[in-house]
Amino acid sequence: MIHHLSIKSTHREEFISITNEIRKVVELEGVKEGICYIYTPHTTAGITINENADPDVASDILKGLRHLDLESVRFNHCEGNSPAHIKSSLIGCSCFVLIEKGKLKLGTWQGIFFCEFDGPRSREVYVKIIS
Repeated sequence: MIHHLSIKSTHREEFISITNEIRKVVELEGVKEGICYIYTPHTTAGITINENADPDVASDILKGLRHLDLESVRFNHCEGNSPAHIKSSLIGCSCFVLIEKGKLKLGTWQGIFFCEFDGPRSREVYVKIIS
């Protein structure tokens, strides 16, 4: 079964923690050992795992990506969101997390983030649990 999460971003660029929603899916599935695959089907968004204890980390990642100064490049793509496409490719559109004893096998400080690079928008995240 594929689970769907609906995400509503509120800023042009932001990291939205989806860790708790993913944990709920794992719990619902009842899988004790396996893999949780998280994917977003958007070309201007991403999925990543990083520190979730200090919000400054997500803010600093966005600051670092902005430091690439992609907005100053004259791209051919007529929609004007080429920087978002590039950031999506750099971050990636999916990740997986191991499941052990019915729980996500994340590090102490780790969280799962939906990464918006072309918002605000309504987005989708798909989650597949494989036992």
